[in-house]
Amino acid sequence: MELIREARPHGREKLRANLIEWFHWLLREAELYDVRYPVKGAYVWRPYGMRLRRHVEELIRRSHDETGHQEVLFPVFIPYEFFGKESQHIRGFEKEVFWVSKGGEEGERLVLRPTSETAIMPMVKLWVHDYKDLPLRLYQIVSVFRAETKMTHPMIRLREISMFKEAHTVHVDREDAERQVREAVEIYKKIFDEMCLAYMINKRPDWDKFAGAEYTIAFDTVLPDGRTLQIGTVHYLGTNFTRVFEVTYLAADGTRRLAHTTSYGISERSIAAMLITHGDDAGTVLPPRLAPIQVVIVPIFYGEEEAASVISYAREVEKALREAGMRVHIDDRPDKTPGWKFYFWELKGVPLRVEVGKRDLEKRQVVITRRDTLEKYAVGLGELVDAVRGLMRTVEENLRRRAWEELRSRIVRAETVEAAKAAIREGKVVEVPWSGDNDCGIKLKDLVGADALGVPLDSDASVGGFDLRDLACGEKRAEFWLRLSERY
Repeated sequence: MELIREARPHGREKLRANLIEWFHWLLREAELYDVRYPVKGAYVWRPYGMRLRRHVEELIRRSHDETGHQEVLFPVFIPYEFFGKESQHIRGFEKEVFWVSKGGEEGERLVLRPTSETAIMPMVKLWVHDYKDLPLRLYQIVSVFRAETKMTHPMIRLREISMFKEAHTVHVDREDAERQVREAVEIYKKIFDEMCLAYMINKRPDWDKFAGAEYTIAFDTVLPDGRTLQIGTVHYLGTNFTRVFEVTYLAADGTRRLAHTTSYGISERSIAAMLITHGDDAGTVLPPRLAPIQVVIVPIFYGEEEAASVISYAREVEKALREAGMRVHIDDRPDKTPGWKFYFWELKGVPLRVEVGKRDLEKRQVVITRRDTLEKYAVGLGELVDAVRGLMRTVEENLRRRAWEELRSRIVRAETVEAAKAAIREGKVVEVPWSGDNDCGIKLKDLVGADALGVPLDSDASVGGFDLRDLACGEKRAEFWLRLSERY
């Protein structure tokens, strides 16, 4: 394999200047998603986008199946008497709920599922009898509905979240449930690593935790405009739901005890983060393991005489790659120029492009271009499969490395309100000294004019031996770093 052109990646100026406008352009032009459906916050997955989504869903399913989770499917309707049982939960979700108040001629108050804790608990009560039935780990990938009143954005802020993976687990005690929380964090790390996403892991402050949770752990990524996007959450629910639904089990000592539960969710926001994180002004770059098409072959010929032999050679190349288990497509459309095809497949994020022309046929070689760097290589047919496998690994490693470098460059610390404000204006995630007091935390985020992501769990959250004061409550000694950012 010979390098014949050095790296010259596309710029990101348009993406950084107006991320949402760029994202709309990408979804439209790359034929991933259509935003023109006439209901606010409800959008259409197009065939190419659906193929990408299916690969992500397969990754999610595999990650859960391998760790003892079982897939289920619950109805979209939740009876109001179930939904209203957990008071904190209904207070947290009531403004976001779609109500079904009439079916035909009958009046029956139902909730369109915003999340499924209150749907699953009544059934778990029927299934769990004693400690031998636990732990129980369930998950489903479904639509959930939120009556968003804010501005909606494709994949990012929706009224119908159509790829919502929610896991619900039931345990004998807090210790086992918190062990599951830690495992859920590891599952999400594996998923996001395969998506080549960089992430922060933050414990949400109490005022921003999931409604009905004891605590919430969130995965946040930083997008190129400096705003953060929540891409996954893990909740320890304690006995808050099992108490109101009377989910108990017979313990080994013969006593009946309340079960402890967790839940954790991920959605198409993760796909949005992947498309944006790896995007540039020419389109996006898809991680090879998830790309609908891993290799596109573009035959280059002039006249009908060359066409037959070059296309025949392209099919030979395709056969070799397909037999090696790769997802390959030949673009032999006669009405499009090679340059147009290069642009089109770069837009759609195909990781590798293979060019074959008359000279390549004569030399029994191909020319391979990496989408992430636009480096070009001449590769002999005999080493083609190994070269493509190696390049796909290299593309994946490079996407992951770039994402982590970008994220780490965005996180800074500030010890004054003015410095924190300046960092936010520069598109940074800023860590500021915080006492841990909720009232002070709310005041602090308002002073800085940012959102509180919480206390970092991926780095040392303690201020250590430094005598730092809470930025909002100067009379209190700081105990933690509190992460702040602008977020979607």
